[in-house]
Order: sequence, then structure tokens, then C-alpha cells
Amino acid sequence: MVFESERLFFREMTMSDYNDLCEILQDKQVMYAYEHAFSDAEVKEWFERQLTRYKEYGFGLWAAVLKENGKMIGNIGITMQKFGDLQVPEIGYLLNKNYWHKGYATEGAIACRDYAFNVLKFDKVYSIIRDNNFPSQAVAKRNGMQLVGKEIKHYYNMNMPHLVYMTQV
Repeated sequence: MVFESERLFFREMTMSDYNDLCEILQDKQVMYAYEHAFSDAEVKEWFERQLTRYKEYGFGLWAAVLKENGKMIGNIGITMQKFGDLQVPEIGYLLNKNYWHKGYATEGAIACRDYAFNVLKFDKVYSIIRDNNFPSQAVAKRNGMQLVGKEIKHYYNMNMPHLVYMTQV
């Protein structure tokens, strides 16, 4: 376990999480902001990228696990992302749709913010969110973040407008 919140604990993902991860990343409804559900190859690449982040940075998107039953319900964590000419620590969250609207994303995002400030010693954290992803924007706001910019991400042969939220110590 890396850290915990009231109802969740956060740990590095392992191969035992792979099927739960596929359930999330291969669900078109969950992945609407990406414009498509991931293929098997994309899930494998995504998973390997997280393992690399753990080794390179000591953090990444962690398995968000319910304390009550040990079920991995999503991934929530901190990754380094491009914003303008900078690489910034971004808090991201992606949950199995069965766990939406229960406060887990907000709880996890706040726990990540506190971990970023208190343990990793970042003085600012960001969330870079697709402009049509209103629930994630609401989570960023509940995490004390303010809109500070816009960014166009090029993904899946599309220009995808994103809003950039930030909070600082």
C-alpha cells in the first residue's frame, strides 16, 4: 500500500489487476472522453506505461481499492504530463462505471493532492481534463482546483480540447 483515504487504499497495480483494468479501459461508456474503448493491445501498452512510471518516478496511476472488500474499482494517481512547455504533476482518475457517483473519484483525488504536497513535495498539482468531461471537471473543482488554461491533445488522430485545472500549497 502506498497510502489510504477513508474508504480506499492505493497501491501499485500488478498483473492480478489486469482483468479489472480491462473491464474499465475496454468499456466505451467509461472511455468516452478518449472517443473509444481500448483494444487489448492498448490496455497492455497502458498497463506497461504505469509500471514504467512506478520505476521512473516512484508514482503513477495506482490501483484504487475498496477497503471493505479489496476490490480494485479504478485507478487514481499522479503522472507527469505535458502542459505547454512544462512537465507537470497531474492528478488523474478513471473508475469502473459501477462506482461512479459515490464520491470515490473526489476522495481519491484529494488523497492524491495531499500525497503530492506532503510526501512528494510538489508545490502545485494539475488535472488536465477533456472539455466535455463535466464530471471530472467537477472533481477537480472539489479538489480545490481552479481553471488555469487550455491545451489541445492529439490523440487517436483527433485534436481534443482539454481544460487545465491547478491547485497549489
